[in-house]
Amino acid sequence: MVTISELGKHVGEDVKISGWLHNSRSSGKLVFLVIRDGTGFCQCVAFQGNLSPEQFKLAGDLTQETSFFVVGTVKENPKQKGIFEIDVKQIEKYGDSVDFPISPKEHGVGFLMSNRHLWLRSQKQWATLRIRARIVKSIRDFLDSEGFINVDAPCITPSSCEGTTTLFELDYFGKPAFLSQSGQLYNEAAAAAFGKVYCLGPVFRAEKSKTRRHLIEFWQVEPEAAFVLHEENMKIQERLVERIVKDALHDCETELKVLERDTTVLQHVVTPFPRITYTEAVKICQQEGSSIEWGGDFGAPDESIVSSKFDRPVMIEKYPAQVKAFYMKQDPEDPRVVLCDDMIAPEDVGEIIGGSQREDNLDILLKKITDHNLPREMFDWYLDLRKYGTFPHSGFGLGIERATSWIAGSQHIREASPFPRLLDHNYP
Repeated sequence: MVTISELGKHVGEDVKISGWLHNSRSSGKLVFLVIRDGTGFCQCVAFQGNLSPEQFKLAGDLTQETSFFVVGTVKENPKQKGIFEIDVKQIEKYGDSVDFPISPKEHGVGFLMSNRHLWLRSQKQWATLRIRARIVKSIRDFLDSEGFINVDAPCITPSSCEGTTTLFELDYFGKPAFLSQSGQLYNEAAAAAFGKVYCLGPVFRAEKSKTRRHLIEFWQVEPEAAFVLHEENMKIQERLVERIVKDALHDCETELKVLERDTTVLQHVVTPFPRITYTEAVKICQQEGSSIEWGGDFGAPDESIVSSKFDRPVMIEKYPAQVKAFYMKQDPEDPRVVLCDDMIAPEDVGEIIGGSQREDNLDILLKKITDHNLPREMFDWYLDLRKYGTFPHSGFGLGIERATSWIAGSQHIREASPFPRLLDHNYP
């Protein structure tokens, strides 16, 4: 048995393909069956003259999502180079599918989300999630090649990293604990042991948001590197994003075509990326009619204004300390701002990366913990990193679903997650 993705190696040969019926149509003595097997989609042509009456009837009676196999000869479509078909010689059924609920007609989002376990089988969802898988592989390949090692962080933590207002609290055997918002603090400890590390896993934000950019649970890769400063941290981010886009264009051509993705913008994603300061970004927004003032955080409309001025991701650096997390390092040239950056993707996607140099001065970090009203005792272990050989270091987080949504051209981030968790959806 071979897979659909391997058919090009078997032109002229007889092969066996197993899968599910995506759709079908008949025309007299011919039945056209589109089979999918997880690696792709392929048309199988059942000719009445090549099959017994029982086999030809079976081909015509197959219903959407019935599982079956065919044996037949592989041939290349004469009108579409690189597209392969199978002339069926044998067909057998594995399992019936009766009244499959997701038909080719339009369905409401609520219905599709409640049937996400079946919606995954549709061609566009298949294409989007294969792109996601390629992005994850590209991330790992890039970070491994740059000397980072994978040291995963826990999902259950005793303290907050990004702020206390979006925490999911748990009863941890009689003590409070929280679902992780980020693995960063643990990465900082691991960086002191291994130099360059990253974690890749789910993080959780209890945000009561219904925008097309937000999920309650999302996956994030978080690299952290010892002795890397703000400038080099941004260069690593650039190289990573350039790599994942390049790999997607090269390896996901079929999937991007299924999604009818205009790849023009993706082809412009080459380093260096444009960089502007927060102050410059505020001026751009104000010139376009935004009411934002210096010291306020950007909303989605502000990010859209800024990104519309560039043909590739733009990096906004040096935000006011008051709108960023406690662990970010003050800019020695302007203590009002911190050495951080957000990478904003084009096409109204929003932020795909947030990064910073970390505060390595123990006294300053202690003051910031106090200023943010965070419980000192929960961060004693984190403060140890500054007591015992403090060191300059930087890192960032890249959201897998945001990056996938952008590269795939999805209209909503929910399509970039196999089983998205939204404010009004946690089933299935």
